[in-house]
Amino acid sequence: MAAISTKQREKIKGYLEGFIQGIIDEYKGRIIHKSTTAIEYLSRNSLNGELKPFQAALVPPELIRINQFERGLSTRLGNTVEECARLIALEYHQDARRGYDITAEVSIAAFAEAERQKEYYESMANRGQAKPSFEEMVTAVLNARRNDDLVTKTVRADICVFANDGTEYLFEIKSPKPNKGQCLEVIQRLLRFHLLRGAKRPQLQAYYAMPYNPYGVTKTVYKWTQARNYMPFNEAVVIGDEFWNIVGGATAYEELLEIYLEVGREKSKYMLDALAFGF
Repeated sequence: MAAISTKQREKIKGYLEGFIQGIIDEYKGRIIHKSTTAIEYLSRNSLNGELKPFQAALVPPELIRINQFERGLSTRLGNTVEECARLIALEYHQDARRGYDITAEVSIAAFAEAERQKEYYESMANRGQAKPSFEEMVTAVLNARRNDDLVTKTVRADICVFANDGTEYLFEIKSPKPNKGQCLEVIQRLLRFHLLRGAKRPQLQAYYAMPYNPYGVTKTVYKWTQARNYMPFNEAVVIGDEFWNIVGGATAYEELLEIYLEVGREKSKYMLDALAFGF
């Protein structure tokens, strides 16, 4: 049985087609002036610091426009992953939402403990010493709660999935090659998810979700040092298949990628025509 139904497949495909069309419309009309002489190009000014004299001298404007399109698409591709994950999860679970705000009254002391746990984890990582487990950090934050210092706090998750068995999944969807600061920030955010919900695993499962593995198929081949060193990687990170299996089952990742491939094949000639030749 397919993880993605025909109806949902058409929704995802239509969404991706609209996404591609929107970016094409943004970039296809961009005028990129070809330099005629060195003097002419060197007389130009750019408020955004975008002058590239050697690139502009060698590369045709059409290719520069395509390159700009590709960079713009890559920057926004994460939005498509979030929306596709939501659409898939809606068939597989009770509910799924993007940009999900969790608001609750929490103890200031416990909220500060999440920051302290992040700093302690960083300190142990920098020293090459044994780091606390994610479960230990969650427990420390929940144990720091008091009743006399309550304030209202809101934390937003990229995606929230309410499973049929009552489990709540909260995902921060980020780059599979985060820097140190991003890793530590996510630790703090995941701890705050648990605090605002007042729950541990397995009732609440919060993860740093990497939609794909840039090193291969399995988690064991993942090599990015920052993520492995500055996150409880095996406990708090789901990558590639691990993430999509939670969202939609064992074949969801493969089926979704097939939809992306289909849209890419069908739109490839149009993309080239629109961006290179202005058709």
